[in-house]
Amino acid sequence: MNLRETASLSLVGLLSHKLRTLLTMLGIIFGVAAVIAMLSIGEGAKQESLEQIRQMGISNIIVQHWKKEADEETEADLDQNRSPGLTWDDARSIARICLLADYVTPQRELKVKAQAQDHTFRTMVVGTTPDYLTVLDARMGSGVFFSPEDLNTAKRVCVLGADAKRALFFFDNPLGGRVKIRNQWFTVIGVLEDKGAAGGKIGGVLEVRNTDEDIYVPLTALLNRFHWESGEPELTQITVKIPNSNQLPEAAAIVRTILNRRHRGVEDFKIAIPEELLRQSQKTQQIFNIVMGCIAGISLLVGGIGIMNIMLASVLERTREIGIRRALGARRRDILAQFLVESLLVSLIGGLIGVVLGYAIPEVITLYAGWRTIVQPWTIVLAFGVSAAVGIGFGIYPARQAALLNPIDALRYE
Repeated sequence: MNLRETASLSLVGLLSHKLRTLLTMLGIIFGVAAVIAMLSIGEGAKQESLEQIRQMGISNIIVQHWKKEADEETEADLDQNRSPGLTWDDARSIARICLLADYVTPQRELKVKAQAQDHTFRTMVVGTTPDYLTVLDARMGSGVFFSPEDLNTAKRVCVLGADAKRALFFFDNPLGGRVKIRNQWFTVIGVLEDKGAAGGKIGGVLEVRNTDEDIYVPLTALLNRFHWESGEPELTQITVKIPNSNQLPEAAAIVRTILNRRHRGVEDFKIAIPEELLRQSQKTQQIFNIVMGCIAGISLLVGGIGIMNIMLASVLERTREIGIRRALGARRRDILAQFLVESLLVSLIGGLIGVVLGYAIPEVITLYAGWRTIVQPWTIVLAFGVSAAVGIGFGIYPARQAALLNPIDALRYE
């Protein structure tokens, strides 16, 4: 008997008990869908982490101002010579002493309500230097970034992030337009490319926000033209770009030593290396994927047990049929092939339905939960391959039991 005849007989056997066949498939359907959905969630989280580290710079050291809670302050922090926080002089000292650094970019952030024409937008104004483009690997979408001369003269010019441009100017050309930041008017000279940045934390430590919403101005303009409360640090962040990523730990140690001396041992800053935090985040994500994959795999295992159970019941029900077929000349391998193909068809059809469901679930999660999900082709191949393996693996025993039946005993079975 050829494969086509075997498949036809197997399909007839499955269709003769439609409800039972469908219920048997459910374990495979949900197992395959769960595997694809879980892995797509993990892949989406991985891609978000990669985008965040590209946003912060793959070979950068991030120094951020850090203020301890009142109950965490020590006697050293309360000393009369306590540190004023991060300053521009700190950045200059790092640039002068740390020879491993290519660029040192100071930043000062200010939450404001920006206004252009009749549109307002709550955002973050970032005062920085012209090196920002190089250090943060940002690119201009249109116009130019401010120059060293603009920095020296504290010129009131600004560069908009892609989202800030859309919020303030919509489809209009913003170049040459004016944006009101608090009580100061700034002229728009450029717009950054859309990074598609996402907020969150890298490794649960380094805070990252959507920089596409930021407005960038010369640091001198921000420091000189706005009122600051006493006790506020001059800078909120210093970004140090290291050309050789292998030297990041060494450079971070040098930066920490410089700041500890300048701040008199007061720990009012924190240093983070995005690359190291990304490795930690990816390691955690890998464990998450393994755990979720195992949980989803249990569904496939349960589905496989269901297939075996139903196939054993089917063999028992069709014992007389098997005896008749053997009496008419069917070989043991024909009986084995028939029941094995039935088991395989159940898992393959269930696997196909599970793939469709596995595509749909991540879309629903993204739509309603806002989580990023990415369905990779290899996850479909893996889930579908496992479902086929489950069908064969759990179908062998019932098929073998059917093939080993004695034809005379099978014909006598009532």
